[in-house]
Amino acid sequence: MPPTSTTGFDPVLAAARPTFDEAAVLGIAAGTFGQAAAAARDLGSERDQTFMLLDAASRPLAVMKLSNAAEDPATLDMEALAVLHARRVDPTLPLAVPRRVPGVDGDASDPATFRAAVTRPDGVHHARLYDVLPGRGRSDPMDLSDAALVAWGETTARLGRALRGFFHPSAQRTMLWDVQHAALTRPMVRSIGDPGQRALVERALDRFDEVVTPAWPSLRAQVVHGDLTTDNALVDEAGRITGIVDFGDMSHSALVTELASVLDSLLDDRGPHDLFRTARLVLDGYQRVTPLEPLELRLMGELLAARAAVTIAISSWRAERGLEEAAFAVRYNDKVARTIATLLDMGWDEVARRMGAQVAPRPAERSTLAARRAATMGPALEPLTYDDPLLLASAQGVWMTDADGRRYLDAYNNVPCVGHGHPRVTEAIARQSRQLNTNLRYLHETAIDLAERLIATMPAGSGLDTVFYVNSGSEANDLAWRLATTVTGATGGLCTAHAYHGISAAIAPLSPESWRADEAPATVATWAPDDDAGVSNALQALAARGIRPAAAILDGVLTSDGYPDVTPDRAGTWLADARAAGALWIADEVQGGHGRTGGWMWSFQRLGLVPDIVTIGKPMGNGHPVGAVITRREVAQAFADETVFFSTFGGNPVSAAAAIAVLDVIRDERVMERTAAAGTALRAAIAELATPGGPIVGVRGHGLAIGVEVTDGPTATRIKEGLRDRGVLIGTCGRDGTVLKIRPPLAFTTAEVPVLGDALAATLATLRPAGQLR
Repeated sequence: MPPTSTTGFDPVLAAARPTFDEAAVLGIAAGTFGQAAAAARDLGSERDQTFMLLDAASRPLAVMKLSNAAEDPATLDMEALAVLHARRVDPTLPLAVPRRVPGVDGDASDPATFRAAVTRPDGVHHARLYDVLPGRGRSDPMDLSDAALVAWGETTARLGRALRGFFHPSAQRTMLWDVQHAALTRPMVRSIGDPGQRALVERALDRFDEVVTPAWPSLRAQVVHGDLTTDNALVDEAGRITGIVDFGDMSHSALVTELASVLDSLLDDRGPHDLFRTARLVLDGYQRVTPLEPLELRLMGELLAARAAVTIAISSWRAERGLEEAAFAVRYNDKVARTIATLLDMGWDEVARRMGAQVAPRPAERSTLAARRAATMGPALEPLTYDDPLLLASAQGVWMTDADGRRYLDAYNNVPCVGHGHPRVTEAIARQSRQLNTNLRYLHETAIDLAERLIATMPAGSGLDTVFYVNSGSEANDLAWRLATTVTGATGGLCTAHAYHGISAAIAPLSPESWRADEAPATVATWAPDDDAGVSNALQALAARGIRPAAAILDGVLTSDGYPDVTPDRAGTWLADARAAGALWIADEVQGGHGRTGGWMWSFQRLGLVPDIVTIGKPMGNGHPVGAVITRREVAQAFADETVFFSTFGGNPVSAAAAIAVLDVIRDERVMERTAAAGTALRAAIAELATPGGPIVGVRGHGLAIGVEVTDGPTATRIKEGLRDRGVLIGTCGRDGTVLKIRPPLAFTTAEVPVLGDALAATLATLRPAGQLR
């Protein structure tokens, strides 16, 4: 192996190109490879020589490459083995494969049989012969159509996948075109003649050192081609790659270095708008094959700038040393300098956003975002929760992180049922969305599997055997109401006194939490959760108006009513009274379902009820918009006799995959057992903080559906704000807002109980007179 250069990088970059003339090339082609040719045309190359062999009519016959004398033969063998490996993995990749040298000993797996040594006074060169691939070389990237740009991205990703399982010791090389070694080009910067370009390069390298270098060990790494550019690819008339012709810059590096070289080649000479639009098209194509990780996408701008900086530095240095013809060496420098300038002018966060990365909001944006929210979403939207609004950036499990980097224990959000960002759910969504998303006019197994599994969770003998799919809890309750009114022919509804069941025109009347004091609908009667005869009294109120009841609807944990305790006997009386009046019973499980009460999958099971219709939503997809209605076949049939139901997105494969993943997690993580234990421990910890005359009046609930009643609404608000200041998020509920609403994701465990308990104790201490401190 040739000795490593004292400059610390692969010596081939510091060596002059070979100087074979046409006669010598034709002699090697005929004498070594048995390829007769009439002429040889130099195709130009950075550090090797590449010739097109032509017949007497100037038609291409083959391509010959003559290596630099400083090139390690093991590196050439790596190139041959890599091409052969990639062709086996993806036979349709348009790769330039070397021909075997005729008459050379060695089996087909010996890479040395693809090269022939040629000794000259300046050293040993190696000749390789390739078939001619279709297409034209050195295409102008500005001529590429949008479809071609996407195709370039796809081919880049396919090449990366084809090389994924390949390794060779020679790949552990310090090749300066590989941006991981960008810092080694700093001594070359002095060779850049243009002061403006020199300053741009230095700024790009500074940013690389500051941001990319620390993150480099976290990036996916493998052997990469390293230089898939318009110089090293042939394209057809549509601009799609028909030949990948040079593996001379291969190294073991981060996978995304390949994209950096592609973008460096395709984006030069584009204005800011077209630069990012073009980049996104290439990235779209790449991610059709290989999705990028968040960090890879976040650093794409810096990688592109570093590759452009390396291009300018290396070419200027080689031109200054006379290693290449100067005009040829620096031919791209003005263009890539404009790329660097565009990125620097845009700002790195904005560059990342325009590349498609998620960028955490800055704390300073809080007031601006609040104003934009008010301006665009209007006055009817429920106000922000806190006096000083939270600006959240990320979440995992039961923890949420704001733009300042502060973590909060989430004891409020029931929508991410099995925890924020649960990998089982997020991967199910991503995997299915890449494969297929359609509707229930076509067969797909996912929605059927989900329906079967949901039915299996219903009580034995309940007859709840038919599933309708929708997209939210409101839609589920809206459909349940349509079923009830269709089956019964009645128009009256019953709900608890401060319930919330949704936002549709049909369901808002059954959501008294959202009523104005003077707008109780005539067709709805409410009942008090603490009254055994509540449903009977509500039925009498409807009857007095001449209205027959279609349905009674109940959230099994009575969240909006403040989590009042309801016994199975009382609930049974309500159900019997409703059914005796001809009403169907709707169990709204959007709040209490999916194991929230701990000992039961559905909150109606805790109450011993067997409903006619079950509605589920929010937690069903862990935040992905999906909902369902489960009912008896005779109810569904009566509805079918009147109409046909269809929801475009209801039951789509992606939503169904999310919902199945949630059910899997509940089973595999034994979520209900965990919820029961955590809920018991949390209620006990809160109860210990109650003192005579203190703010806490009582603790209620089951599992992780917990209500803490306090003396008055303003006190509840002060506690909620105090907990937020101490890193815990809760809500309030009840008619007068006197109940602290605690309903964390079901990833909450006994380990989080002291966190919430200590924060609550510290908050309560600020509310008590000094004599009441414990």
